[in-house]
Amino acid sequence: MTTEERKTKVAFQGERGAFSETAAVLMLGDSIETEPRPTFESLFAAIDNRSSDLILAPVENTLAGTVHRSYELLIESGLHIIAECIIQIEHHLIGCENATLDSIRIVESHPVALAQCERFFIANPQIERRASNDTAASVRRVVENKDSKTAAIASKRAADIYEGKILLGNIEDHTENYTRFFLLSNEQVVEPNADKISLVIRLAHKPGALYQALKPFAEKEINLLKIESSPIKGTPWEYRFYLDLQSHIESEEMIWALREIREHTTEIKILGCYKSAQTKFRTADIEG
Repeated sequence: MTTEERKTKVAFQGERGAFSETAAVLMLGDSIETEPRPTFESLFAAIDNRSSDLILAPVENTLAGTVHRSYELLIESGLHIIAECIIQIEHHLIGCENATLDSIRIVESHPVALAQCERFFIANPQIERRASNDTAASVRRVVENKDSKTAAIASKRAADIYEGKILLGNIEDHTENYTRFFLLSNEQVVEPNADKISLVIRLAHKPGALYQALKPFAEKEINLLKIESSPIKGTPWEYRFYLDLQSHIESEEMIWALREIREHTTEIKILGCYKSAQTKFRTADIEG
Protein backbone atom coordinates (compact mmCIF):
# COMPACT_ATOMS: atom_id res chain seq x y z
CA MET A 1 0.00 0.00 0.00
CA THR A 2 1.39 3.40 -0.97
CA THR A 3 1.58 6.35 1.40
CA GLU A 4 -1.32 8.00 -0.46
CA GLU A 5 -3.52 4.92 0.11
CA ARG A 6 -2.77 4.55 3.81
CA LYS A 7 -5.88 5.00 5.93
CA THR A 8 -5.96 7.59 8.68
CA LYS A 9 -5.77 5.79 12.03
CA VAL A 10 -8.00 7.14 14.77
CA ALA A 11 -7.64 5.89 18.35
CA PHE A 12 -10.60 5.62 20.73
CA GLN A 13 -11.08 4.36 24.28
CA GLY A 14 -12.84 1.02 24.61
CA GLU A 15 -13.35 -2.05 22.44
CA ARG A 16 -14.77 -2.25 18.94
CA GLY A 17 -18.40 -1.21 19.02
CA ALA A 18 -17.90 1.39 21.75
CA PHE A 19 -19.78 4.66 21.39
CA SER A 20 -16.43 6.40 20.81
CA GLU A 21 -15.71 4.23 17.77
CA THR A 22 -19.19 4.89 16.44
CA ALA A 23 -18.57 8.63 16.85
CA ALA A 24 -15.30 8.38 14.93
CA VAL A 25 -16.94 6.65 11.97
CA LEU A 26 -19.95 8.98 11.94
CA MET A 27 -17.65 11.99 12.04
CA LEU A 28 -14.92 10.93 9.62
CA GLY A 29 -16.50 8.22 7.47
CA ASP A 30 -15.81 4.50 7.13
CA SER A 31 -12.57 5.06 5.19
CA ILE A 32 -10.65 5.54 8.46
CA GLU A 33 -9.00 2.78 10.48
CA THR A 34 -10.03 2.75 14.13
CA GLU A 35 -7.72 1.64 16.93
CA PRO A 36 -9.18 0.54 20.27
CA ARG A 37 -7.29 1.54 23.40
CA PRO A 38 -8.08 0.04 26.83
CA THR A 39 -7.69 3.17 29.00
CA PHE A 40 -7.76 6.95 28.69
CA GLU A 41 -4.04 7.00 29.51
CA SER A 42 -3.20 4.66 26.64
CA LEU A 43 -5.56 6.61 24.37
CA PHE A 44 -3.70 9.87 24.89
CA ALA A 45 -0.38 8.09 24.32
CA ALA A 46 -1.49 6.73 20.94
CA ILE A 47 -0.07 9.62 18.92
CA ASP A 48 3.20 9.80 20.85
CA ASN A 49 3.92 6.13 20.24
CA ARG A 50 2.91 6.60 16.58
CA SER A 51 0.25 3.92 16.56
CA SER A 52 -2.43 6.45 15.52
CA ASP A 53 -2.69 9.72 13.62
CA LEU A 54 -5.60 11.21 15.57
CA ILE A 55 -7.47 10.65 18.84
CA LEU A 56 -11.19 10.90 19.49
CA ALA A 57 -11.95 11.54 23.17
CA PRO A 58 -15.29 11.99 24.96
CA VAL A 59 -15.38 15.23 26.94
CA GLU A 60 -18.96 15.85 28.00
CA ASN A 61 -22.33 14.12 28.32
CA THR A 62 -25.59 16.02 28.68
CA LEU A 63 -26.65 13.79 31.59
CA ALA A 64 -23.41 12.62 33.24
CA GLY A 65 -21.52 15.91 32.83
CA THR A 66 -17.86 16.55 32.04
CA VAL A 67 -15.35 13.74 31.47
CA HIS A 68 -12.70 15.33 33.68
CA ARG A 69 -10.01 12.75 32.92
CA SER A 70 -10.11 13.65 29.23
CA TYR A 71 -9.52 17.33 30.01
CA GLU A 72 -6.69 16.51 32.45
CA LEU A 73 -4.91 14.34 29.91
CA LEU A 74 -5.51 16.87 27.13
CA ILE A 75 -3.73 19.57 29.14
CA GLU A 76 -0.85 17.24 29.99
CA SER A 77 -0.49 15.93 26.43
CA GLY A 78 -0.10 19.19 24.54
CA LEU A 79 -2.46 17.91 21.82
CA HIS A 80 -4.75 20.28 19.95
CA ILE A 81 -8.51 20.17 19.38
CA ILE A 82 -9.12 20.30 15.62
CA ALA A 83 -12.82 19.35 15.51
CA GLU A 84 -15.75 18.24 17.63
CA CYS A 85 -18.75 16.02 17.11
CA ILE A 86 -21.91 15.25 19.08
CA ILE A 87 -23.74 11.93 19.00
CA GLN A 88 -27.02 10.84 20.51
CA ILE A 89 -26.58 7.95 22.93
CA GLU A 90 -29.09 5.14 22.42
CA HIS A 91 -28.90 2.19 24.81
CA HIS A 92 -30.08 -1.32 23.93
CA LEU A 93 -30.44 -4.48 26.02
CA ILE A 94 -28.34 -7.12 24.25
CA GLY A 95 -28.15 -10.84 24.99
CA CYS A 96 -26.81 -14.01 23.43
CA GLU A 97 -28.71 -15.94 20.76
CA ASN A 98 -30.80 -18.07 23.15
CA ALA A 99 -31.61 -15.26 25.61
CA THR A 100 -35.05 -13.73 26.13
CA LEU A 101 -36.13 -10.72 28.15
CA ASP A 102 -37.73 -13.04 30.72
CA SER A 103 -34.54 -15.09 31.12
CA ILE A 104 -32.28 -12.16 32.06
CA ARG A 105 -31.19 -11.88 35.70
CA ILE A 106 -27.95 -9.87 35.35
CA VAL A 107 -27.20 -6.87 33.16
CA GLU A 108 -23.67 -5.55 32.86
CA SER A 109 -22.34 -2.34 31.33
CA HIS A 110 -20.36 0.79 32.09
CA PRO A 111 -21.65 2.49 35.29
CA VAL A 112 -22.76 5.57 33.33
CA ALA A 113 -24.82 3.44 30.93
CA LEU A 114 -26.42 1.56 33.82
CA ALA A 115 -27.32 4.84 35.53
CA GLN A 116 -28.89 6.19 32.35
CA CYS A 117 -31.34 3.26 32.22
CA GLU A 118 -32.79 3.63 35.71
CA ARG A 119 -36.41 3.23 34.65
CA PHE A 120 -35.65 -0.14 33.06
CA PHE A 121 -34.22 -1.46 36.33
CA ILE A 122 -37.11 -0.06 38.36
CA ALA A 123 -39.53 -1.88 36.05
CA ASN A 124 -37.46 -5.09 36.35
CA PRO A 125 -36.42 -5.41 40.01
CA GLN A 126 -35.45 -9.06 39.50
CA ILE A 127 -32.47 -7.94 37.37
CA GLU A 128 -29.13 -7.26 39.05
CA ARG A 129 -26.75 -4.58 37.77
CA ARG A 130 -23.09 -5.38 37.21
CA ALA A 131 -20.59 -2.60 36.44
CA SER A 132 -17.88 -3.07 33.81
CA ASN A 133 -15.24 -0.91 32.13
CA ASP A 134 -16.79 -0.75 28.68
CA THR A 135 -20.21 -1.14 27.06
CA ALA A 136 -18.95 -2.98 23.98
CA ALA A 137 -16.75 -5.32 26.03
CA SER A 138 -19.84 -6.28 28.02
CA VAL A 139 -21.61 -7.34 24.82
CA ARG A 140 -18.60 -9.37 23.71
CA ARG A 141 -18.48 -11.25 27.02
CA VAL A 142 -22.24 -11.91 27.04
CA VAL A 143 -22.14 -13.38 23.54
CA GLU A 144 -18.97 -15.41 24.17
CA ASN A 145 -20.33 -16.89 27.43
CA LYS A 146 -23.67 -17.87 25.85
CA ASP A 147 -25.38 -17.33 29.19
CA SER A 148 -29.08 -16.68 28.64
CA LYS A 149 -29.35 -15.14 32.12
CA THR A 150 -26.90 -12.31 31.41
CA ALA A 151 -27.28 -9.33 29.08
CA ALA A 152 -25.45 -6.07 28.37
CA ILE A 153 -26.40 -2.48 27.72
CA ALA A 154 -24.65 -1.00 24.70
CA SER A 155 -25.10 0.38 21.18
CA LYS A 156 -26.69 -1.29 18.18
CA ARG A 157 -23.26 -1.26 16.54
CA ALA A 158 -21.87 -3.40 19.37
CA ALA A 159 -24.72 -5.87 18.87
CA ASP A 160 -23.96 -6.03 15.14
CA ILE A 161 -20.21 -6.50 15.61
CA TYR A 162 -20.44 -9.28 18.22
CA GLU A 163 -23.63 -10.83 16.81
CA GLY A 164 -25.63 -10.13 19.92
CA LYS A 165 -29.41 -10.25 20.09
CA ILE A 166 -31.24 -7.00 20.85
CA LEU A 167 -33.84 -7.95 23.46
CA LEU A 168 -35.14 -4.44 24.04
CA GLY A 169 -34.28 -1.24 22.20
CA ASN A 170 -33.89 2.34 23.39
CA ILE A 171 -34.08 1.70 27.13
CA GLU A 172 -32.37 4.98 28.04
CA ASP A 173 -34.32 7.19 30.46
CA HIS A 174 -33.95 10.34 28.37
CA THR A 175 -33.89 10.70 24.60
CA GLU A 176 -31.98 13.98 24.95
CA ASN A 177 -28.80 12.10 25.84
CA TYR A 178 -25.79 13.36 23.89
CA THR A 179 -22.05 12.97 24.19
CA ARG A 180 -19.57 15.50 22.86
CA PHE A 181 -16.20 14.35 21.51
CA PHE A 182 -12.98 16.17 20.62
CA LEU A 183 -10.86 15.12 17.65
CA LEU A 184 -7.24 15.66 18.71
CA SER A 185 -4.02 16.05 16.77
CA ASN A 186 -0.40 16.84 17.60
CA GLU A 187 -0.58 19.55 14.92
CA GLN A 188 -2.46 22.78 15.45
CA VAL A 189 -4.95 23.09 12.59
CA VAL A 190 -7.26 26.12 12.46
CA GLU A 191 -9.72 26.29 9.58
CA PRO A 192 -10.82 29.70 8.24
CA ASN A 193 -14.45 28.91 9.21
CA ALA A 194 -13.58 27.92 12.78
CA ASP A 195 -16.00 29.58 15.19
CA LYS A 196 -15.30 28.05 18.59
CA ILE A 197 -12.38 28.22 21.01
CA SER A 198 -11.62 26.02 24.01
CA LEU A 199 -9.10 27.28 26.55
CA VAL A 200 -8.10 26.81 30.15
CA ILE A 201 -7.03 29.58 32.53
CA ARG A 202 -5.53 29.68 35.99
CA LEU A 203 -6.53 32.78 37.91
CA ALA A 204 -4.34 35.13 39.86
CA HIS A 205 -5.03 34.60 43.57
CA LYS A 206 -6.75 37.93 44.28
CA PRO A 207 -10.29 39.27 44.74
CA GLY A 208 -12.30 39.76 41.56
CA ALA A 209 -9.90 37.74 39.41
CA LEU A 210 -12.63 35.70 37.72
CA TYR A 211 -14.73 38.78 37.04
CA GLN A 212 -11.76 40.63 35.58
CA ALA A 213 -10.79 37.60 33.46
CA LEU A 214 -14.26 37.29 31.96
CA LYS A 215 -14.94 41.01 31.56
CA PRO A 216 -12.96 41.47 28.29
CA PHE A 217 -15.07 38.79 26.58
CA ALA A 218 -18.26 40.59 27.59
CA GLU A 219 -16.87 43.95 26.46
CA LYS A 220 -16.14 42.54 22.99
CA GLU A 221 -19.48 40.65 22.89
CA ILE A 222 -17.76 37.26 22.68
CA ASN A 223 -20.30 34.63 23.69
CA LEU A 224 -19.24 32.42 26.62
CA LEU A 225 -20.65 28.97 25.82
CA LYS A 226 -19.29 27.05 28.81
CA ILE A 227 -17.36 27.65 32.01
CA GLU A 228 -16.35 25.00 34.52
CA SER A 229 -13.84 24.86 37.34
CA SER A 230 -11.54 21.96 38.16
CA PRO A 231 -9.19 21.56 41.14
CA ILE A 232 -5.47 21.68 40.43
CA LYS A 233 -3.76 18.58 41.76
CA GLY A 234 -1.05 19.32 44.31
CA THR A 235 -2.32 22.84 45.05
CA PRO A 236 -5.33 22.55 47.39
CA TRP A 237 -8.13 25.10 46.96
CA GLU A 238 -6.81 26.42 43.65
CA TYR A 239 -8.68 25.84 40.42
CA ARG A 240 -8.43 25.96 36.67
CA PHE A 241 -11.35 27.22 34.61
CA TYR A 242 -12.29 25.64 31.29
CA LEU A 243 -13.93 28.02 28.83
CA ASP A 244 -15.67 27.52 25.49
CA LEU A 245 -16.06 30.75 23.53
CA GLN A 246 -17.80 31.56 20.27
CA SER A 247 -15.11 33.24 18.18
CA HIS A 248 -12.11 32.70 15.92
CA ILE A 249 -8.70 32.78 17.56
CA GLU A 250 -7.45 35.35 15.02
CA SER A 251 -10.37 37.77 15.27
CA GLU A 252 -9.50 41.26 16.44
CA GLU A 253 -11.91 40.95 19.36
CA MET A 254 -10.37 37.71 20.61
CA ILE A 255 -6.79 38.93 20.23
CA TRP A 256 -7.66 42.00 22.30
CA ALA A 257 -9.56 39.99 24.94
CA LEU A 258 -6.74 37.47 25.41
CA ARG A 259 -4.24 40.27 25.82
CA GLU A 260 -6.42 41.90 28.47
CA ILE A 261 -7.05 38.79 30.58
CA ARG A 262 -3.35 37.96 30.87
CA GLU A 263 -3.14 40.61 33.61
CA HIS A 264 -5.60 38.61 35.74
CA THR A 265 -4.38 35.05 35.10
CA THR A 266 -1.21 33.10 35.82
CA GLU A 267 -1.76 30.60 33.01
CA ILE A 268 -3.62 30.62 29.69
CA LYS A 269 -3.61 27.55 27.48
CA ILE A 270 -5.45 27.46 24.16
CA LEU A 271 -6.74 23.92 23.70
CA GLY A 272 -8.01 24.49 20.18
CA CYS A 273 -9.92 26.61 17.70
CA TYR A 274 -12.33 24.62 15.56
CA LYS A 275 -15.70 24.54 13.81
CA SER A 276 -18.58 23.92 16.21
CA ALA A 277 -20.55 20.73 15.60
CA GLN A 278 -23.54 21.50 13.38
CA THR A 279 -25.07 18.00 13.42
CA LYS A 280 -26.06 15.67 16.24
CA PHE A 281 -25.47 12.16 14.91
CA ARG A 282 -27.62 9.21 15.96
CA THR A 283 -25.77 6.00 16.83
CA ALA A 284 -28.46 4.08 14.96
CA ASP A 285 -27.28 5.74 11.74
CA ILE A 286 -24.34 3.35 11.46
CA GLU A 287 -24.19 -0.37 10.96
CA GLY A 288 -21.61 -2.81 12.35
